[in-house]
Amino acid sequence: MKRTIKLAVVATLTLGATSVFATNGSNLIGTGAKARGMGGTAIGVTHGAESGLTNAALITSVKGTEISFGGTIFMPNVERSMRGNTDKSTADMNVIPSVSIANKANDNFYWGIGMWGTAGMGVDYRDDTAAGTYNMVTNLQLMQFGVPLAYTTNNFSVGLTPLLQYGSLDIDYNSPSNRHSGVSQDLQFGYNLGLSYEISSVTIGAIYKSEIEMEYKGQLTSAGSDFGLTLNDKLSTPAELGIGVSYNTKEHTVALDYKQIKWSSASGYEDFAWDDQSVISIGYEYATTNWAARIGYNYSASPISEQDVTKPGGYSKNALNLLGFPAIVESHITLGGTYNVNKTTSIDLAYTYAPEVSEKFAGADGGGTFDVETKHSQTALSLGLNYTF
Repeated sequence: MKRTIKLAVVATLTLGATSVFATNGSNLIGTGAKARGMGGTAIGVTHGAESGLTNAALITSVKGTEISFGGTIFMPNVERSMRGNTDKSTADMNVIPSVSIANKANDNFYWGIGMWGTAGMGVDYRDDTAAGTYNMVTNLQLMQFGVPLAYTTNNFSVGLTPLLQYGSLDIDYNSPSNRHSGVSQDLQFGYNLGLSYEISSVTIGAIYKSEIEMEYKGQLTSAGSDFGLTLNDKLSTPAELGIGVSYNTKEHTVALDYKQIKWSSASGYEDFAWDDQSVISIGYEYATTNWAARIGYNYSASPISEQDVTKPGGYSKNALNLLGFPAIVESHITLGGTYNVNKTTSIDLAYTYAPEVSEKFAGADGGGTFDVETKHSQTALSLGLNYTF
């Protein structure tokens, strides 16, 4: 057991050093292949040990000890056009890891430990040879470490996951002042709260995730100056509120989640005028003794909207959002399944597709005004290996 946990830590830290694009803004739509196969639904439907991050109250479904190793191969396709030049970002394949462990201590108390790649975004235009397009490279990585704790009685469960979040940010581009700040890192604490109540075949859940204020020295202050923006170096993980419900029979499960991501009040994203997101997720699972099949859909409007160019910083925010942080995808179609190898081991798969969307904003820098158009689509393949004992 100790050797397994040690290997999990090493694997997660190794794979976590990647840039990722996520889906609801800069957040993944779900943690683990089960949730991703069901459109990211995880607030009112349990996914065993994988629920430790999304709603710790739901780890009370494990029968003994459950260990889940997961990874997502993320393949964003981002293209931008400006000043008569079109170029594709070469940050087009990334690996996002997760490890979840949950244990039943007694009939009332459950605990666990986990490490999850949770969010990120980035582009890489360093190979573009056209003048005046910056060769911008951005890379945000977030990894969370948590200890889920849950107490259950009379079909009511409450969960708490204290979190330690590691983040790194690099914003690098060619400019008149040739700004290259290097990578900045931060480590901060947060927490997730979760509730669940079961009545007959229905499970109702609710969650609150705290804002985690991160600061990346020299990144945003340096990047903003060439665009005429006065920024601080804070870029926080936003708070979230959500509710979910699921209906479960022996073979069928239907789940529905609604949550709000508070970008507009999160440090950094507030400066870039990101809007709050309302995220709706729906998922379905058909399960037999040996296998399960899943399908889902996830939707949230883009948090990035075109700013009024008659107001200070409007042009510049438009340019930086679409060039460096184009988190504009909205719809996500998901498929997934599980194969039970034996009574203790199972394998999960999930596929996610986000159709192409495009945005065209008016931007500006020291060289004048210009239009920026970005097109963005995504595919992802998630794999999970579960072991129970």
